[in-house]
Amino acid sequence: MRVIGLMSGTSYDAIDAGAADLSLDGDSLVLKPLGLVSEAYDQTLREALAASLPPGATSMAEVCRLDTRIGQAFAATAVRAVRELCDRRAELIASHGQTVYHWAEDGRVHGTLQLGQPAWLAEATGLPVVADFRSRDIAAGGQGAPLVSLVDLLWLRGRPGTPVALNLGGIANLTAPDGTAFDTGPGCALIDAAARGFSGGRLSYDVDGALAGGGTVHEPLLLRLLEEPYYSLPAPKTTGKELFHLGHLRDALSGVGTLPAEDVVATLTMLTARTVADAVSTLGATEVIASGGGTRNPVLMRMLGERLPGVTLRTSDELGLASAAKEAYAFAVLGFLTAHGLPGTVPSATGARHARVLGSITPGRDGLRLPPPAGQRPVRLVVE
Repeated sequence: MRVIGLMSGTSYDAIDAGAADLSLDGDSLVLKPLGLVSEAYDQTLREALAASLPPGATSMAEVCRLDTRIGQAFAATAVRAVRELCDRRAELIASHGQTVYHWAEDGRVHGTLQLGQPAWLAEATGLPVVADFRSRDIAAGGQGAPLVSLVDLLWLRGRPGTPVALNLGGIANLTAPDGTAFDTGPGCALIDAAARGFSGGRLSYDVDGALAGGGTVHEPLLLRLLEEPYYSLPAPKTTGKELFHLGHLRDALSGVGTLPAEDVVATLTMLTARTVADAVSTLGATEVIASGGGTRNPVLMRMLGERLPGVTLRTSDELGLASAAKEAYAFAVLGFLTAHGLPGTVPSATGARHARVLGSITPGRDGLRLPPPAGQRPVRLVVE
């Protein structure tokens, strides 16, 4: 089955579409990458989205407008992927949508909201669309994240030692071979917020780690940031920009005085490296395989590597999955599993009571035609 996975992460800078040929071969799920296209949000939509996210206020009218406009943007990207990556022969769309709120309190997740109405995708492509992946896991008592853990576990099974998958998106998360998975805290969220704030919106992230590379870590600020109670919560746990936003940084800065922009960004980069490395150390990792936008920040990767003595740090590109496309491919896999009636979660990773088939399906132009249910759950992912 030729599936397109669509993803926009917590950095909300662009929509990524990864296309893959997926098939079941005995107990293996075979993935043949077909490529990635990425489409930046237009500036007006990005600004409206940013203004609606915590700690900002919004209205139901604005939520409705965003749901429609994000859905249309996802649809346009899907049409492009069908044409450019699949020779117009795609069979299924799997859309994560845009997370705008993850309702977590006292170690539990009560709900989640991803915008990007899938009807726009079904109408534009004529294909069935699987969307709203996280809600079913939450209804089953899970955190609704990190959902890519199932894909990581299948993919890394059989590698020597203790390989740990790391996603360095707006929020960073880890998956260990025993099924332990959790968000460690901010990946690039606070770094991006500081870059935007200090540049007056000219920068959306710390390009090539230039700001961090020109600064010095401010230890008192780092210690204040490390006091955040989230870091000491047990797994499974999940978080988001509801916690790690510009207001979080401003609160920490209020106690240390005025600092150069470069020092603040260097400190935030160290915060990510430190919290990720601390979390990795609890898992007995011999190898960390990183993906996500943070892998393109050489200062972050250097700081992280220095805090993982004796642990090999590499990117998923080295193992055949482009780090920029890995999450989009992961949601293509989850959509494929849903279409075949197979669970898309690992209870030990999300804390759910049971593994569940994920998502809601919007029929395509020809109605809802799904393949016969698969009789065997895959135990490994093979990338060809």
